[in-house]
Formats: sequence, structure tokens, C-alpha cells
Amino acid sequence: MRPLIKSLVLTAALVISSNAFAGNVARAIFTIGVDNHEPVIMVDSIDSSSYQSISFFTELSDLTGHNVTHQWTFNDQVMFEKTFEVKGPRWRVWTSKTLVPSWTGSWTVNVLDDDRTVLASKSFEYQ
Repeated sequence: MRPLIKSLVLTAALVISSNAFAGNVARAIFTIGVDNHEPVIMVDSIDSSSYQSISFFTELSDLTGHNVTHQWTFNDQVMFEKTFEVKGPRWRVWTSKTLVPSWTGSWTVNVLDDDRTVLASKSFEYQ
């Protein structure tokens, strides 16, 4: 019986320690710009005749020491990726994408952690 109890205690300790470092994406926003590390105007669609670029802003909580990737996809194809090293308990990062008028449709940005697990996913329409 003792090995079983030791195994249960070890398993519980591992679960607690892994959750203690589990962070999250506090905010994930499409915006037309970032000023002073904050999104300017939140958007969920943009018009190709008015805008040729868009930014994706994320605020990350409790992910210090991890790498987080913004993965931009269009028509199920990865168009751009940028990886960031998170250097604090509250870390704000953003990427921007210049869009070609022929790229109208639905775009998605996935926020990936170190092992490429999706932490958050947001989409916008480029019309």
C-alpha cells in the first residue's frame, strides 16, 4: 500500500506544480494600431479599400520564461509566424501584417505556447 500512496502524493505534487506555472492569454485583440503598448481600436473586420495592415495584440499572464508564437493563417495556410520570449508576469506583445487586396476573406491568428498548443485563437474578416 505504501508505494501506491507515494505514487498518489507524487502525482498530486506534479499536477499542483505544473498548474502553479500555468499562464494564460488575458487579452487577444485585433487592432488598427498599438500606442504605448495598448491597442488603439479593436476591430473584427477591416475594409481593403481603407486599410492595408492590421495588428494582433496579446496580453500574457504568468508565462515568464516561456516562448509564445503568433501564427497568422489564411485559407488554412500559415502566412506568418513570430515567436516572443515572455520576460515578465504581465507581458504585452503584438504582430502586424500587411495585407494584399487579393487576400480578402477570413484570417486567423493562433497564439501558441512552447509545445505549439493553442492558447488562444481569434479571427477577423478582410473585406
